[in-house]
Amino acid sequence: MTRRTSSRRPFARSIAALVGAGAAAFVLAACASTGAGDDGTADDGHVTPGKLTVGTGEPAYFPWVLDDAPESGKGFEAAVAYAVADELGYARDDVVWVRTTFDQAIAPGPKDFDLNLQQFSITDERAESVDFSSPYYETTQVVITVEGSPASGASSIADLKPLLIGAQTGTTSFDAIEQVIQPAAGAMVFNTNDDAKLALQSGTVDAIVVDLPTAFYLTGAELDGGEIIGQLPETSEGGDEFGIVLAKDSPLTADVTAAVDALRADGTLDDLAAEWLGGDDTAPVLE
Repeated sequence: MTRRTSSRRPFARSIAALVGAGAAAFVLAACASTGAGDDGTADDGHVTPGKLTVGTGEPAYFPWVLDDAPESGKGFEAAVAYAVADELGYARDDVVWVRTTFDQAIAPGPKDFDLNLQQFSITDERAESVDFSSPYYETTQVVITVEGSPASGASSIADLKPLLIGAQTGTTSFDAIEQVIQPAAGAMVFNTNDDAKLALQSGTVDAIVVDLPTAFYLTGAELDGGEIIGQLPETSEGGDEFGIVLAKDSPLTADVTAAVDALRADGTLDDLAAEWLGGDDTAPVLE
């Protein structure tokens, strides 16, 4: 592999610094027989020694990943992943991508990734099963619809209660429907945002709830006659904080958090958000 030292924070991992040259043969033999821990991950916390394995969705959507190709580094989360890798001292060629569902990534148990970025809101409940880095982005939950829908023209929470409203399962968008809107028919559940979008376009549901950047993208580029109704009030202040997911008690969590903190401090995260997420876009708050 090709590892390089970050200009901001060196990340030395030389085996030679840990053992003398005379013990090299012993170390190599030990690695051959015990190269992975009981949970299936490498002893140093990496799925594959010398590589940084990063998970994302299948498929992964813009503006988070461009053209479902995270290896391009284009799209907000793809760019953040490579920026974090750089902070950790990994060359671009040593970043390996894998795909998981949203629910698989936050479920208890061993992981086939070191890091995972899929707009995971940091919650106490999820933190019982996985680790989170410090937040790399903060957003709000937004209700969107299409022209001609019964939700078109809605301007309050009360207007939304009689309608059919859905979101991706396991997300804070889904929770927001149940806790804030509380529609009479309950929240309509979908496996992915793409499924929810198709249901909205076909008229199966009247509106869906997504995060703010996704709302701007879907209404501007994906939905025919897409409309933003507004932000949900419970999330309009403070917002949902997105964190990188790692296996529970991962030895990498502290380093990844430090990398995210450094990227926030030097303005990289703000620059990437402005480039890929539209910067200062906003939406009215529903009451």
